[in-house]
Amino acid sequence: MTCAVRSLGLDLPTPPHPVGAYSAVILRGGLGFVSGQFPLSEGVMCGVASLHEPPQIEDYRSAARMAALNVLAQIRKALGSWKRFEGLCRVEGIIAAPSGFTSHAAVLDGASETFLELLGPLRGAHARSAMSSVSLPGDAAVELVVTFAVRPTSRFPIPDHDVL
Repeated sequence: MTCAVRSLGLDLPTPPHPVGAYSAVILRGGLGFVSGQFPLSEGVMCGVASLHEPPQIEDYRSAARMAALNVLAQIRKALGSWKRFEGLCRVEGIIAAPSGFTSHAAVLDGASETFLELLGPLRGAHARSAMSSVSLPGDAAVELVVTFAVRPTSRFPIPDHDVL
């Protein structure tokens, strides 16, 4: 994965910190859940939505690509390496757009193509849903929420009794 990123002249960004009382990634029962990721780079929102102008597809696709890189950075941070990463399961994309916007698929292809390009057809393939909202946190153009599969490990045994 690291080689694929570098061969495209890219680096995974530093994963953004959560901005509330939640975790960036949670691992449960062989699945990983990545909280909403935005097109942030070095703490600056790269894809900003405007309520006064219609979304520019190429700008929004670029924002989706940046959000996808943040997703991958969060996964790598949570797992420590790519050894246990089995692949993506589902990508949910939320696009800041006015009523009547219909190019959701074109925008989210910016993220989907990034995942396929960097992870390959086996680990990068995923189910996907798209929706729009009139606004997103930080005036982001795009937000991605991702579920991925994790190979189990015996290093962290799960207790066979109730924890609570």
